[in-house]
Amino acid sequence: MGAGRNRGSRNRKKEKILAGKTAAVILTALLLATGCQSRYQPIETSAAQPEGPVSPAETDAVDKEPGGVIQTGNTGAPQGPVSSETAAAETSAARETETAETETEPAETEPTTQAAPEFAAVDETVYITGNDVNVRLSCSTSSDVVATLNRGASVKRTGYSEEWSRVVYQEKECYIASEYLSTEAPETLAAAQPAAEGEVRLDPSWKYAEFSKINSGAAMLYKAEGANRKGITVCVNAGHGTKGGSSVKTLCHPDGTQKVTGGSTAAGATTAAAVSSGMTFADGTAEPKVTLAMALKLKAKLLAAGYDVLMIRESDDVQLDNIARTVIANNAANCHIALHWDSTTNDKGAFYMSVPGNSTYRNMEPVKSHWQQHNALGESLISGLKNAGVKIFSNGAMEMDLTQTSYSTVPSVDIELGDKVSDHSDGALETLADGLLAGVNAYFGQ
Repeated sequence: MGAGRNRGSRNRKKEKILAGKTAAVILTALLLATGCQSRYQPIETSAAQPEGPVSPAETDAVDKEPGGVIQTGNTGAPQGPVSSETAAAETSAARETETAETETEPAETEPTTQAAPEFAAVDETVYITGNDVNVRLSCSTSSDVVATLNRGASVKRTGYSEEWSRVVYQEKECYIASEYLSTEAPETLAAAQPAAEGEVRLDPSWKYAEFSKINSGAAMLYKAEGANRKGITVCVNAGHGTKGGSSVKTLCHPDGTQKVTGGSTAAGATTAAAVSSGMTFADGTAEPKVTLAMALKLKAKLLAAGYDVLMIRESDDVQLDNIARTVIANNAANCHIALHWDSTTNDKGAFYMSVPGNSTYRNMEPVKSHWQQHNALGESLISGLKNAGVKIFSNGAMEMDLTQTSYSTVPSVDIELGDKVSDHSDGALETLADGLLAGVNAYFGQ
């Protein structure tokens, strides 16, 4: 009987231990499922804790007897040593909880939507003060870029804030950073231009004038009339048309270095024809005759649009070489457009002579300070021609080391409007003139 009672007592004790363990496992699982962390820490008492592995009987005694490790707070929490599997599970749960909390918090570097600035209403003309200034669809540096403008271009401003300006560009509402705009024309638009209409001759004191060898002729300045006068002068240079120009040589570069591309003069040359005679169209018409007719049409359209016009040539002959033409434009105009047709015979379309990507050439003055302006003007002209329905060759640009570009200090472009077999009828020239005017408007933000 005594033995039976002892066995029954031991069995009940084992059942209690098993029940306690089961409860502890269930509670641990609940805690892990809810992602909770125990707030209760063990408090050491004077009683010694059992050392080494604890038998079931000893565990039961620890659970029942005072002393050992006492849990504060929730006495239903699991007590005693925690198995490595349970500890690992708690650690994993803690990491999952931490990860979940981190993912739900916004990152500090995440971009936030900024409220549009409050614009003060204005109605004024402003000028670009830097090169490659972005025109954007909205007032944000992450907004799409509509165009890039260079120093001297003007736009109408309708709204101002310290950071952004609201402008009208090609009849669209756009935005430009205010720091790149000024109500005063920068130096590019403040060239030493003649005060009155009439002849403009090469001044020997002008920079690079000493490199010219044919300069007894004169350009003619015309000023627009009426309220729409813009105060911007466009130099229209009818290509070729200087008798004897092809037999005289001038330096390709002001520093005497060699040409970096081929063309009418081979790469590596240091001198080129002062003014070439030009090609002959397939129908027998001389190129200088067509470039002059083109220049006269463009002159009329520019004046009507409010631009002043500096005409390099208005007759079959003007005694001004390419350097003289360029230096006069530098000092009496805000941009320089030389009109040409290419010598190919496949009706290739229009393109402009872009500044070569050669680093040595782009680091030579005055190219270094102005090549971006040259290319920007060329791109604007090609865009205007394309919108007018003119055929464009390739991407509209061909790299070429030109005397004109090498001496220019204002935005300057040699534009090829077709080739030997292209239509150069009166109607075709009218279309070309419309496209060029649109390009000038785009460049100067008009």
